[in-house]
Amino acid sequence: AISLNGATDGPSQFTNEPLVIALTRELGKNRKLRDELLTKLETNLVQLEELPCIAHADGPDLDRLGSVLMEGDFDYVAVTSPEAAKVLGAVWNDLDRKEWWKTTNQPAVTAVGKATEAALLELGISVEFCPSKATAKTLVAELPAKGENTSLLYPASAKAPATLQDGLTARGFQVTRLNTYDTVTATWTEQEEEIGNKTQIACFGSPSAVHGWLKNCPGNSNVMAACIGETSAAACREQGFPESHIYFPEKPGIPGWAEAVTDALQSLETVPEFLVGR
Repeated sequence: AISLNGATDGPSQFTNEPLVIALTRELGKNRKLRDELLTKLETNLVQLEELPCIAHADGPDLDRLGSVLMEGDFDYVAVTSPEAAKVLGAVWNDLDRKEWWKTTNQPAVTAVGKATEAALLELGISVEFCPSKATAKTLVAELPAKGENTSLLYPASAKAPATLQDGLTARGFQVTRLNTYDTVTATWTEQEEEIGNKTQIACFGSPSAVHGWLKNCPGNSNVMAACIGETSAAACREQGFPESHIYFPEKPGIPGWAEAVTDALQSLETVPEFLVGR
Protein backbone atom coordinates (compact mmCIF):
# COMPACT_ATOMS: atom_id res chain seq x y z
CA ALA A 1 0.00 0.00 0.00
CA ILE A 2 1.13 3.55 -0.71
CA SER A 3 0.10 6.41 1.54
CA LEU A 4 -0.77 9.20 -0.89
CA ASN A 5 -0.93 12.04 1.57
CA GLY A 6 0.61 10.52 4.66
CA ALA A 7 -0.79 10.09 8.14
CA THR A 8 -1.63 13.01 10.38
CA ASP A 9 0.88 14.54 12.76
CA GLY A 10 -0.92 12.72 15.53
CA PRO A 11 -4.29 11.25 16.46
CA SER A 12 -7.19 13.64 16.21
CA GLN A 13 -9.19 14.68 19.24
CA PHE A 14 -12.18 12.87 17.74
CA THR A 15 -10.65 9.48 16.99
CA ASN A 16 -7.66 7.54 18.21
CA GLU A 17 -6.34 7.29 14.66
CA PRO A 18 -6.93 9.21 11.41
CA LEU A 19 -9.83 8.06 9.27
CA VAL A 20 -8.56 5.75 6.53
CA ILE A 21 -9.88 6.06 2.98
CA ALA A 22 -8.80 3.31 0.59
CA LEU A 23 -8.30 4.11 -3.10
CA THR A 24 -8.75 0.76 -4.82
CA ARG A 25 -7.94 1.24 -8.48
CA GLU A 26 -4.87 -0.52 -9.84
CA LEU A 27 -1.49 0.73 -8.69
CA GLY A 28 -0.68 4.19 -10.02
CA LYS A 29 -4.20 5.02 -11.26
CA ASN A 30 -5.63 6.65 -8.14
CA ARG A 31 -3.98 10.05 -8.52
CA LYS A 32 -6.94 11.89 -10.06
CA LEU A 33 -9.31 10.89 -7.27
CA ARG A 34 -6.67 11.62 -4.66
CA ASP A 35 -6.10 15.11 -6.06
CA GLU A 36 -9.83 15.81 -6.18
CA LEU A 37 -10.25 14.67 -2.58
CA LEU A 38 -7.44 16.91 -1.41
CA THR A 39 -9.40 19.90 -2.71
CA LYS A 40 -12.42 18.86 -0.62
CA LEU A 41 -10.87 17.76 2.66
CA GLU A 42 -9.99 20.83 4.69
CA THR A 43 -7.75 19.15 7.25
CA ASN A 44 -5.24 16.34 7.44
CA LEU A 45 -7.42 14.23 9.71
CA VAL A 46 -7.77 11.57 7.04
CA GLN A 47 -5.28 9.10 5.62
CA LEU A 48 -5.55 8.27 1.92
CA GLU A 49 -4.15 4.83 1.11
CA GLU A 50 -3.60 3.33 -2.34
CA LEU A 51 -4.88 -0.20 -1.85
CA PRO A 52 -5.28 -1.85 -5.28
CA CYS A 53 -8.07 -4.40 -5.52
CA ILE A 54 -7.60 -5.14 -9.22
CA ALA A 55 -4.88 -5.59 -11.83
CA HIS A 56 -5.08 -5.95 -15.59
CA ALA A 57 -3.93 -8.84 -17.77
CA ASP A 58 -4.05 -9.66 -21.47
CA GLY A 59 -7.37 -11.00 -22.76
CA PRO A 60 -7.77 -14.03 -25.05
CA ASP A 61 -8.56 -11.87 -28.11
CA LEU A 62 -5.79 -9.29 -27.75
CA ASP A 63 -3.67 -10.74 -30.56
CA ARG A 64 -6.62 -10.48 -32.96
CA LEU A 65 -7.40 -6.82 -32.37
CA GLY A 66 -5.06 -5.46 -35.06
CA SER A 67 -6.16 -7.81 -37.83
CA VAL A 68 -9.86 -7.43 -37.03
CA LEU A 69 -9.53 -3.65 -36.97
CA MET A 70 -7.77 -3.68 -40.35
CA GLU A 71 -10.17 -6.07 -42.04
CA GLY A 72 -13.50 -5.09 -40.51
CA ASP A 73 -14.20 -1.68 -42.10
CA PHE A 74 -16.17 -0.69 -38.99
CA ASP A 75 -18.33 2.39 -38.60
CA TYR A 76 -17.48 2.67 -34.90
CA VAL A 77 -15.06 1.47 -32.27
CA ALA A 78 -16.60 1.61 -28.77
CA VAL A 79 -14.24 2.21 -25.86
CA THR A 80 -15.66 1.78 -22.37
CA SER A 81 -12.76 2.38 -19.97
CA PRO A 82 -9.34 4.07 -19.79
CA GLU A 83 -7.75 0.61 -19.82
CA ALA A 84 -9.60 -0.27 -23.04
CA ALA A 85 -8.34 3.03 -24.46
CA LYS A 86 -4.78 2.02 -23.60
CA VAL A 87 -5.21 -1.36 -25.30
CA LEU A 88 -6.76 0.16 -28.41
CA GLY A 89 -4.19 2.96 -28.53
CA ALA A 90 -1.24 0.58 -28.86
CA VAL A 91 -2.78 -1.04 -31.95
CA TRP A 92 -4.34 2.11 -33.40
CA ASN A 93 -1.11 4.10 -33.31
CA ASP A 94 0.81 1.22 -34.84
CA LEU A 95 -1.61 1.26 -37.78
CA ASP A 96 -1.23 5.02 -37.94
CA ARG A 97 2.54 4.71 -38.21
CA LYS A 98 2.08 2.21 -41.03
CA GLU A 99 -0.26 4.69 -42.74
CA TRP A 100 -2.99 2.05 -42.80
CA TRP A 101 -5.73 4.67 -42.63
CA LYS A 102 -4.75 5.90 -46.09
CA THR A 103 -6.03 2.67 -47.59
CA THR A 104 -9.18 2.08 -45.55
CA ASN A 105 -11.89 4.07 -43.81
CA GLN A 106 -10.93 5.08 -40.29
CA PRO A 107 -13.75 4.15 -37.90
CA ALA A 108 -15.30 6.76 -35.64
CA VAL A 109 -14.48 6.29 -31.97
CA THR A 110 -17.08 6.52 -29.22
CA ALA A 111 -16.12 6.76 -25.54
CA VAL A 112 -18.39 5.79 -22.68
CA GLY A 113 -17.46 8.82 -20.56
CA LYS A 114 -15.17 11.79 -20.06
CA ALA A 115 -12.38 9.84 -18.34
CA THR A 116 -12.23 7.37 -21.23
CA GLU A 117 -12.40 10.23 -23.74
CA ALA A 118 -9.48 11.96 -21.99
CA ALA A 119 -7.44 8.73 -22.10
CA LEU A 120 -8.08 8.42 -25.85
CA LEU A 121 -7.19 12.05 -26.52
CA GLU A 122 -3.93 11.62 -24.63
CA LEU A 123 -3.13 8.79 -27.05
CA GLY A 124 -3.89 10.99 -30.04
CA ILE A 125 -7.21 9.34 -30.88
CA SER A 126 -10.10 11.71 -31.56
CA VAL A 127 -13.53 10.91 -30.17
CA GLU A 128 -16.67 11.46 -32.22
CA PHE A 129 -19.31 10.66 -29.61
CA CYS A 130 -19.62 10.58 -25.83
CA PRO A 131 -23.01 9.92 -24.16
CA SER A 132 -24.67 12.23 -21.65
CA LYS A 133 -24.04 9.72 -18.85
CA ALA A 134 -21.04 7.43 -18.51
CA THR A 135 -22.82 4.07 -18.61
CA ALA A 136 -23.11 1.38 -21.27
CA LYS A 137 -26.89 1.63 -21.04
CA THR A 138 -26.83 5.33 -21.92
CA LEU A 139 -24.33 4.76 -24.72
CA VAL A 140 -26.63 2.11 -26.19
CA ALA A 141 -29.59 4.50 -26.10
CA GLU A 142 -27.81 7.56 -27.50
CA LEU A 143 -25.23 6.35 -30.03
CA PRO A 144 -26.36 7.55 -33.49
CA ALA A 145 -26.69 4.87 -36.16
CA LYS A 146 -24.78 5.34 -39.41
CA GLY A 147 -27.42 3.95 -41.74
CA GLU A 148 -28.68 0.38 -41.70
CA ASN A 149 -26.56 -2.35 -40.14
CA THR A 150 -24.13 0.04 -38.48
CA SER A 151 -20.98 -1.95 -37.66
CA LEU A 152 -19.15 -1.55 -34.36
CA LEU A 153 -16.01 -3.08 -32.89
CA TYR A 154 -16.06 -3.47 -29.12
CA PRO A 155 -12.63 -4.20 -27.53
CA ALA A 156 -13.83 -5.19 -24.08
CA SER A 157 -12.78 -6.54 -20.74
CA ALA A 158 -13.36 -10.28 -20.52
CA LYS A 159 -15.46 -9.60 -17.42
CA ALA A 160 -17.61 -6.86 -18.94
CA PRO A 161 -21.33 -7.78 -19.02
CA ALA A 162 -23.16 -8.03 -22.33
CA THR A 163 -25.07 -4.76 -21.85
CA LEU A 164 -23.37 -2.90 -24.70
CA GLN A 165 -23.40 -5.52 -27.44
CA ASP A 166 -26.86 -6.85 -26.60
CA GLY A 167 -28.37 -3.38 -26.47
CA LEU A 168 -26.81 -2.23 -29.74
CA THR A 169 -27.65 -5.52 -31.45
CA ALA A 170 -31.28 -5.00 -30.45
CA ARG A 171 -31.09 -1.63 -32.20
CA GLY A 172 -29.84 -3.28 -35.41
CA PHE A 173 -26.09 -2.68 -35.01
CA GLN A 174 -23.62 -5.36 -36.13
CA VAL A 175 -21.37 -5.73 -33.08
CA THR A 176 -18.03 -7.53 -32.96
CA ARG A 177 -16.79 -8.02 -29.42
CA LEU A 178 -13.18 -8.90 -28.66
CA ASN A 179 -12.09 -9.65 -25.10
CA THR A 180 -8.80 -7.79 -25.32
CA TYR A 181 -7.96 -7.51 -21.63
CA ASP A 182 -9.00 -9.03 -18.34
CA THR A 183 -9.45 -7.64 -14.87
CA VAL A 184 -8.00 -9.87 -12.16
CA THR A 185 -7.97 -9.61 -8.39
CA ALA A 186 -4.85 -8.11 -6.85
CA THR A 187 -3.27 -10.05 -3.99
CA TRP A 188 -2.57 -8.03 -0.88
CA THR A 189 0.46 -8.15 1.36
CA GLU A 190 0.05 -8.50 5.12
CA GLN A 191 0.57 -4.73 5.46
CA GLU A 192 -2.21 -4.07 2.95
CA GLU A 193 -4.51 -6.48 4.79
CA GLU A 194 -3.90 -4.51 8.00
CA ILE A 195 -4.76 -1.26 6.22
CA GLY A 196 -7.89 -2.85 4.74
CA ASN A 197 -9.07 -3.86 8.20
CA LYS A 198 -8.59 -0.26 9.44
CA THR A 199 -10.37 1.34 6.49
CA GLN A 200 -13.56 3.30 7.12
CA ILE A 201 -14.29 4.22 3.48
CA ALA A 202 -13.41 2.20 0.37
CA CYS A 203 -13.56 3.89 -3.03
CA PHE A 204 -14.77 1.53 -5.75
CA GLY A 205 -14.39 2.28 -9.46
CA SER A 206 -15.78 -1.00 -10.81
CA PRO A 207 -17.61 -4.17 -9.76
CA SER A 208 -14.27 -6.00 -10.04
CA ALA A 209 -12.84 -3.71 -7.37
CA VAL A 210 -15.73 -4.62 -5.06
CA HIS A 211 -15.07 -8.33 -5.60
CA GLY A 212 -11.34 -7.80 -5.09
CA TRP A 213 -11.99 -5.97 -1.84
CA LEU A 214 -14.07 -8.80 -0.41
CA LYS A 215 -11.59 -11.45 -1.56
CA ASN A 216 -8.71 -9.70 0.18
CA CYS A 217 -10.77 -8.51 3.15
CA PRO A 218 -13.29 -11.38 3.58
CA GLY A 219 -16.63 -10.38 4.99
CA ASN A 220 -15.70 -6.71 5.33
CA SER A 221 -18.82 -5.26 3.75
CA ASN A 222 -19.37 -2.90 6.67
CA VAL A 223 -17.06 -0.19 5.35
CA MET A 224 -18.62 2.83 3.71
CA ALA A 225 -18.56 2.24 -0.04
CA ALA A 226 -17.94 5.36 -2.13
CA CYS A 227 -18.63 4.28 -5.71
CA ILE A 228 -17.83 6.00 -8.99
CA GLY A 229 -21.33 5.26 -10.29
CA GLU A 230 -24.43 3.11 -10.13
CA THR A 231 -22.82 -0.02 -11.63
CA SER A 232 -20.30 -0.32 -8.80
CA ALA A 233 -23.03 0.56 -6.29
CA ALA A 234 -25.18 -2.30 -7.63
CA ALA A 235 -22.24 -4.67 -7.16
CA CYS A 236 -21.98 -3.57 -3.52
CA ARG A 237 -25.67 -4.33 -2.99
CA GLU A 238 -25.28 -7.75 -4.59
CA GLN A 239 -22.37 -8.49 -2.25
CA GLY A 240 -24.37 -7.61 0.88
CA PHE A 241 -23.27 -4.07 1.66
CA PRO A 242 -25.97 -2.29 3.70
CA GLU A 243 -27.80 0.28 1.59
CA SER A 244 -26.96 2.94 4.20
CA HIS A 245 -23.25 2.30 3.53
CA ILE A 246 -23.39 2.82 -0.27
CA TYR A 247 -22.76 6.24 -1.81
CA PHE A 248 -22.55 7.12 -5.51
CA PRO A 249 -23.21 10.11 -7.78
CA GLU A 250 -26.01 10.24 -10.32
CA LYS A 251 -23.46 11.02 -13.03
CA PRO A 252 -20.24 8.97 -12.94
CA GLY A 253 -16.90 10.76 -12.95
CA ILE A 254 -14.09 11.88 -10.67
CA PRO A 255 -15.86 14.99 -9.25
CA GLY A 256 -19.01 13.02 -8.41
CA TRP A 257 -16.94 10.18 -7.00
CA ALA A 258 -15.16 12.59 -4.67
CA GLU A 259 -18.55 13.94 -3.59
CA ALA A 260 -19.60 10.38 -2.75
CA VAL A 261 -16.54 10.10 -0.52
CA THR A 262 -17.37 13.33 1.32
CA ASP A 263 -20.98 12.18 1.72
CA ALA A 264 -19.73 8.92 3.22
CA LEU A 265 -17.41 10.86 5.52
CA GLN A 266 -20.23 13.02 6.78
CA SER A 267 -22.31 9.95 7.57
CA LEU A 268 -19.72 8.74 10.07
CA GLU A 269 -20.71 9.81 13.57
CA THR A 270 -17.08 10.34 14.54
CA VAL A 271 -16.49 12.98 11.88
CA PRO A 272 -16.75 16.64 12.91
CA GLU A 273 -18.47 18.97 10.47
CA PHE A 274 -15.32 20.98 9.76
CA LEU A 275 -13.48 17.93 8.39
CA VAL A 276 -15.14 18.07 4.99
CA GLY A 277 -14.95 21.17 2.81
CA ARG A 278 -17.72 21.99 0.32
